[in-house]
Amino acid sequence: MLALFGALAMAVSLAIGSVAISPPELWLVLTGGGSELHQELVLSLRAPRALSAFATGALLAMAGALMQVLLRNPLADPYVLGISGGAAVGALLAMLLGAGMALVSGSAFVGAMVSTVLVFGLSHGRGSWTTTRLLLTGVVIAAGWGAVITFILAMSPAERLPGMLYWLMGDLSYARSPEIAWLVLVPALLLMLPIARSLNVLARGPMQAAALGVSVRPLSWGVYGLASLLTGVAVTTAGSVGFVGLIVPHMLRLALGNDQRLILPASALAGGAFLTLADTLARSMMAPVQLPVGVITALLGVPTFLYLLYRSR
Repeated sequence: MLALFGALAMAVSLAIGSVAISPPELWLVLTGGGSELHQELVLSLRAPRALSAFATGALLAMAGALMQVLLRNPLADPYVLGISGGAAVGALLAMLLGAGMALVSGSAFVGAMVSTVLVFGLSHGRGSWTTTRLLLTGVVIAAGWGAVITFILAMSPAERLPGMLYWLMGDLSYARSPEIAWLVLVPALLLMLPIARSLNVLARGPMQAAALGVSVRPLSWGVYGLASLLTGVAVTTAGSVGFVGLIVPHMLRLALGNDQRLILPASALAGGAFLTLADTLARSMMAPVQLPVGVITALLGVPTFLYLLYRSR
């Protein structure tokens, strides 16, 4: 059902826009026919953006699912824990220096890893960390990254500032190369499925997992690194899009339970479909003005986050 929902979301994204395309006309274009105008709209403009949105949503949802199972907390999310902020700082610095897309992606990953080490190192302190300390540390680190981002923007040339601001709010207007996101998404999903059973055991607690033969520390750090990679690639593709990793995995757990063998692939499909529809709404709701997709996800994510915070107090 989620696969069909994802395909439907892609079809809606390809059909809706300043020039509406009917389902028969869309089918003709996808099968190699149709008019030149429709081919240009679908294949050159809408398809790369829709594929980028789907891959970005899937990456963020999987990163959120990994964080939530490792921390055993539904409030864990790359955006809330400051990992997205670290990736954004790394990417902005690379952009400021005029680096290419490969270096921007690498810088975003380095920034996400630095943020991960900071959050988990500072929340650990001299004793064992708790999820409450981790979340509080993540919020503070995210605020610190926000200050660094403001400084970078203040020092940036005026001609680059509008594009950087839109990118920070989560913007898919210039997402024309979804290949990198998909090249990371597919292997990451294939890599996570074999360890899903170990993640199920780890979700019961590190002591129980160690007693049942799971190598807790290597698994934890490996998953932290993978979540940082997913976040870095997502930030490079679409900017700082928040709350996808918070909303999607939590809602799926309410519907499907807590078996990671189901949650991880379901998060990829549902996260991709969610962000694809959100981006379609962002570019069509106030056409010809295109809103950043991060505005739509924040409008949906903030009430959900407050509700979850209230429930878990």
